[in-house]
Amino acid sequence: MDEAYIDPSRENFDKFKALPRDTPIHMLNLVRFKDMATYPEGHELADKGLTGADAYREYMRTIQPVLERAGGHIVWAGESEAMVTGPAEWEWDETFVMAYPDAASFMGMVKDPDYAPVVVHRQAAVATSRLVRFAPKRSIS
Repeated sequence: MDEAYIDPSRENFDKFKALPRDTPIHMLNLVRFKDMATYPEGHELADKGLTGADAYREYMRTIQPVLERAGGHIVWAGESEAMVTGPAEWEWDETFVMAYPDAASFMGMVKDPDYAPVVVHRQAAVATSRLVRFAPKRSIS
């Protein structure tokens, strides 16, 4: 497997923070799951035998109140059916786009005190991921 990306590097997060914080953003999420979730030792779900997909479902379930406070919501989600142009196999288990009213809202979400106990499910679930900030456009020109 290629290098695992689960949480942002300091360098990448600094680039994110240097961009305008008062404009709407869309965040492309590409996620590949671990076969089996790996919770920290002592976590209540550590020995439950959850798959990465199970742990990610728990993350998406428990993140909802935090997302709502941040004004975040999924604007698009899809399941790959066939690769038309590109490598033979699509390597992502989850593909979706989250919208936030502005970057400050996203920053507020990750600093929300209720975020830390929830993100542990994502960290347990994910083998690697990509999270890419986009400025939404109305059309392609």
